[in-house]
Amino acid sequence: MLRVKRFVVFGLLVVCVSTAFSFWFIRQPGADARVAFSAPPRAGVIFESRPAGMDTAVNVTRSPDAEWLVRSAAQTGIPARALRAYVAASDAANRSTPACGIGWNTLAAVGFVESAHGTYGGGRLGADGQASGPIVGPSLNGDGFAAIADTDGGLLDGDALWDHAVGPMQFIPSTWRLAGRDGNGDGTADPSNIDDAALSAATYLCGHGRNLTTARGWTDAVHSYNQSDAYIRQVRTQAADYAEEPDTPE
Repeated sequence: MLRVKRFVVFGLLVVCVSTAFSFWFIRQPGADARVAFSAPPRAGVIFESRPAGMDTAVNVTRSPDAEWLVRSAAQTGIPARALRAYVAASDAANRSTPACGIGWNTLAAVGFVESAHGTYGGGRLGADGQASGPIVGPSLNGDGFAAIADTDGGLLDGDALWDHAVGPMQFIPSTWRLAGRDGNGDGTADPSNIDDAALSAATYLCGHGRNLTTARGWTDAVHSYNQSDAYIRQVRTQAADYAEEPDTPE
């Protein structure tokens, strides 16, 4: 009986020590179990030239050079209207948060995975950046997806029972309410407009002081968009492919 008691006491001691060590390890820097994927190269861009003195203007959205835009759209397969929005959004995000370092190719990769740059279901982007029709994701009713009860009264997704991701960058209504930005200056933040959606996505990815030029910063940013390693791998592969095109110099 004494031997049994000693065994039980020893077992309890091991459990306590193991538990204490686990809590200690979890609290250590770098103890996050999630694998950090290396950040893809940042694709370069040629911006349109400006009149002398324009570079000192504040909050002026820069646009890519027209010839560069046409060539790069053809080489990457990204619709020119979407590419213009990704370039402008990443530039604006880096100007407002210089430590972020987001490349337009990362933003474009997210747009590709989420909605094929607004062409999912046979849709297209108009000259004004507006999606030709609703881009609405599956019902987030807990059946194969997270369960997120309606947060917008069906205003954005047409469902007053469950939320759905919407628009070219697939924002959940509750997230859009917090992260939505007006990217085209028309006074309205619309998730179905690629300018608004791209700027909102870039700002969201750059949030919390992330540095997307580092493995941890880039991984955490994309993970915040979709908590899936498979998703992160797909975005990284696509972003790296965009950066390899000959007309996207650093």
